[in-house]
Amino acid sequence: MDSKFTHHVTLFNDRVRAMNQMNKQDLRLTAVEANNLLSDIFAVFAQLAAQNQQITENKSQVIEVQVNGGGFK
Repeated sequence: MDSKFTHHVTLFNDRVRAMNQMNKQDLRLTAVEANNLLSDIFAVFAQLAAQNQQITENKSQVIEVQVNGGGFK
């Protein structure tokens, strides 16, 4: 997974950091901001679910390894 966050997650992170620095007790989001953040969060969840499914499928594959010791000359 890419370590870069989406625009809305980064914006939320910045606003929470500013809230903490100013010792405020609450943070308000508009409906649009909340919906954008929710959309980004669920997009990340969908990526995680797809990766988890792919890992599960890869675990069920049989891997066969043959080792030949060769010979001495």
